[in-house]
Amino acid sequence: MKTIDKRVLEVIFSDQKKEIGNWKNDYLCSRIEEKMVDLESPQAQVIIGVRRSGKSTLCFQVLEGAKVNYAYADFDDERLAGLDSSQLNDVLEVMYKIYGEFKYIFLDEIQNIDGWPLFVNRLLRARIHVVLTGSNAKLLSNDLATHLTGRSSEISLYPFSFSEYCVMKSVDCYSQTTKDIAEQRKTFDEYLLAGGFPELIKIKNAKKYISNLIDNILNRDIEQRYNIVFPAQFESMSHHLLNISPCVFSTADLAETFNFKSMHTVRNYIKYLKEAYILVGMQRYSAKSKQRAVREKVYAVDVAFMNQRENAFAGENIGWRLETSVANHLFRKCKNEGWDIYYLSERSGECDFIICNGNNVLQCIQVSYDISSEKTRKREINGLLIANKMTYCENLLLLTDCEYGDIDQGGLKIQVRPVYEWSAKLFVE
Repeated sequence: MKTIDKRVLEVIFSDQKKEIGNWKNDYLCSRIEEKMVDLESPQAQVIIGVRRSGKSTLCFQVLEGAKVNYAYADFDDERLAGLDSSQLNDVLEVMYKIYGEFKYIFLDEIQNIDGWPLFVNRLLRARIHVVLTGSNAKLLSNDLATHLTGRSSEISLYPFSFSEYCVMKSVDCYSQTTKDIAEQRKTFDEYLLAGGFPELIKIKNAKKYISNLIDNILNRDIEQRYNIVFPAQFESMSHHLLNISPCVFSTADLAETFNFKSMHTVRNYIKYLKEAYILVGMQRYSAKSKQRAVREKVYAVDVAFMNQRENAFAGENIGWRLETSVANHLFRKCKNEGWDIYYLSERSGECDFIICNGNNVLQCIQVSYDISSEKTRKREINGLLIANKMTYCENLLLLTDCEYGDIDQGGLKIQVRPVYEWSAKLFVE
């Protein structure tokens, strides 16, 4: 740890104040999670999610929209690397010097500073409203549970949904004119390839951006924090999982493939990948807790992680990308609504997504890029019928690339909808 002179801190945070002030001139997309941030709450408002998903922008828009005077500190600044927690009071002093009196403070990537929860707790006791962001679920959740029990509210943020992507592309995703539908389908094809990371809309070299982002997350958020003993093997396994996702992985197979001495090591490494939001896990649907705890399925947090990396092959399988896009829309929707999401896998067939509110199954969803083949069509319908038989849910949905209609199957109605239309409406219905 190092000590940074207060005059240097003042320069750093003055630079940051100017930088965030420049955001007022940018065209920014409103996010549905903004309404979940309660600035008047005595709890710290914690925005968590993968790096570069727009957490800082969301906080900025909420604070600016409320027209309050707030202080801002970004701890992901390389000039603050190694800052000792004992200097957080110096940071607060500098904040008052730069911003004057304030009752709101925005702390960006706060998990970079050891001992940060005690500082945040002190701010809350002083009746200062705290908004903070972080990119590592475990560090945040463990520290919050230990030091801020009951004094924090967590909000998860994912990269852009398709409707948000359309906003940034100036595409009307609700119009039903022939021309606008064609534009929607074209834009969704772009989204399915490019993914939803906000900065990619303005960046030409997407592969370099995503490769650097993943390297940064693997190195800084995982390898350095957890002292990974076999970094090369860990990175190879991480890229392999992104190449084959969505997948139900075997810890034994991964341990053998990458020459790890124990399956325990593999389980830890996958846990780290999920905590850093590279992967998102989904449990198998079952009434038995023991069965839900095994055979976890993992998805990349965004389709860009599948096909925009160097030496990535997953981009060739558009069906995987479509399923991943649907999964991430559902992860976000279910987080916001307090629902659970599972996959169904039986010997007789599979269903991609089972949406539950407690014990109540709300919807069963199957995803297939193209159901023009009779064999594929029967397989996807069969998966939904199995889901209906096991869950008694009659809200059955088959998502495809472009097909629209309804299927009557033994008295059950299966809605068939194009993903671009479904995903555009998901957060407004």
